[in-house]
Amino acid sequence: MDTQNLYKVDLNLLVALQALLEERSVSRAAERLHITQPAMSKTLARLRELFADPLFTRSSRGMQPTPRAQELATELGVALHDIARLVTGSHFDPYTYSGEFTLALSEYIGVALLPSLIQRLHQAAPRLSIRTITRAENQLEQLATGSLDFAIHIAQAHYPDEFRTQVLGTAPSGILVREGHPLCQGEISWERLALYPVIRVYVPDLEQAELARTSEAFMRVRHPQQGSLETSHLMTAMEVLRNTDYFLPGPAYVLQNSHTTNGIVALRTPPGSDYTLKYMLVAHRRTGHSPMHQWLWDQVLDTIREMAAENPVTQHVRYPAILRPLNLP
Repeated sequence: MDTQNLYKVDLNLLVALQALLEERSVSRAAERLHITQPAMSKTLARLRELFADPLFTRSSRGMQPTPRAQELATELGVALHDIARLVTGSHFDPYTYSGEFTLALSEYIGVALLPSLIQRLHQAAPRLSIRTITRAENQLEQLATGSLDFAIHIAQAHYPDEFRTQVLGTAPSGILVREGHPLCQGEISWERLALYPVIRVYVPDLEQAELARTSEAFMRVRHPQQGSLETSHLMTAMEVLRNTDYFLPGPAYVLQNSHTTNGIVALRTPPGSDYTLKYMLVAHRRTGHSPMHQWLWDQVLDTIREMAAENPVTQHVRYPAILRPLNLP
């Protein structure tokens, strides 16, 4: 687009032209724009120079637009409307919005949150598209550059001021195994855990995660001679658990989804190593004045509140007293 000529144009002239076209009177147009009649006459002179056309001629019936002015009238209203919308922003209506949001979250969080969230979003914004990414490193950087709109992850130890954060809730950890696993009998200890292979939960940006600095259980869970599997895919992890003697240290709330975790139970972590996972909703402050982003931010929080209020306790959990859904602080 060649904007060189547009750069030289005072857009206020177009507002004045719209008033003249509608009022067909210099005095009435001046009154409408709260300027003097001489000032409006000078504006009309500038308009004539700009368009190289008289634009209006006097007659017994008042000012009559020239063919050039009539041509301008057919497009001017639309152009000014678009400029006004560009400056003030359009009204956000979730029901008619058809854009896309990109959300980073692990499958372990997604299986608990997304069914309720997507149902809510579909009812309120049926044209909205949600794209989720389960493996995304450098999430804060991606939020800052616009590659991500939101992230839901285990709390990091520090967030720069440019990020907006909200604690979504906390959840206890557990040792997930198949029903009938040898670990189901007797006390859980590090020595006993070292006898079995482990499934390691993928955590993006682990070196920045709060739990990496405070959770002995998370960091020392694998013995040097112990076999392991790392995955971010919940269904894969559950299928491995159901058919092997692997164990999975991780968020016990996933057992609320009985269809996915059928045949899996949760055991306590070794004595003295209990830790609580804290989950954060994060966005960059560049989206702070976006009605669309604020609306989706609120939808996530409202969904979490409803989940916490329902607070179901699954029957597939070995120690239900410690394995609650995500709870708001």
